[in-house]
Amino acid sequence: MSAAIDELLNSAAISDYCPNGLQVAGKAIISKVVTGVTASQALIEKAIDRQADAILVHHGYFWKGEDATITGMKRRRIKALLEHDINLLAYHLPLDIHPQLGNNAQLGQLLSVNNIRPLSGVKPEGIVMHGELDDPAKPQAFADKLTRVLARKPLIAGPDDKEISRVAWCTGGGQGFIEQAVAAGVDAFITGEVSEQTVHTARECGVVFFAAGHHATERYGVKALGEYLAEQYAISVEFIDIPNPV
Repeated sequence: MSAAIDELLNSAAISDYCPNGLQVAGKAIISKVVTGVTASQALIEKAIDRQADAILVHHGYFWKGEDATITGMKRRRIKALLEHDINLLAYHLPLDIHPQLGNNAQLGQLLSVNNIRPLSGVKPEGIVMHGELDDPAKPQAFADKLTRVLARKPLIAGPDDKEISRVAWCTGGGQGFIEQAVAAGVDAFITGEVSEQTVHTARECGVVFFAAGHHATERYGVKALGEYLAEQYAISVEFIDIPNPV
């Protein structure tokens, strides 16, 4: 299964902060898959309860710069996977940028954005996308839509009376791309998280900024990928959401 997903997401061609693909090996035959945003202990326990053969996530393990020793929290997680012979597959940037199944593409579809396309000049291609709204909206009305769609109230910064027609977005921790969004001339930029300086950039550059939650904006890529696998390979796939306020 990992080889098929690797090919689908073109993961070998994408430089990332972690290994993409099979991170912990388990059963050779996979018939039940649990998908989720992060390979937390809570998700692993849910997968054990469901007697899953594999867990497929966006946020896996072995990030660049982290302690390489298998101790503490990491030991407990990996021990549970190995004891129950569960495969762990994780796809980070490849799942952010895929033009149909990716987090960015899925968020754009959920928000009914038209003409979804990568923002030119930003690498890897697809890490920031942009498009147009059918019905231009004021910031509070668009924030209300984000709340309905994502079940999380966003933080808003920037002009509060600007009509939003053209939007750019990067799911997760993409607040650092706000300047590229400003340079592209969009009315609003949506991401998951916010930094102190992001608010000043939004205010001073006249772009409406929405921080809608790292977890909330990144539920949908792995969910879409799981649904694709279920259809293609006739396996059982269940998305499990472990709530996270960030």
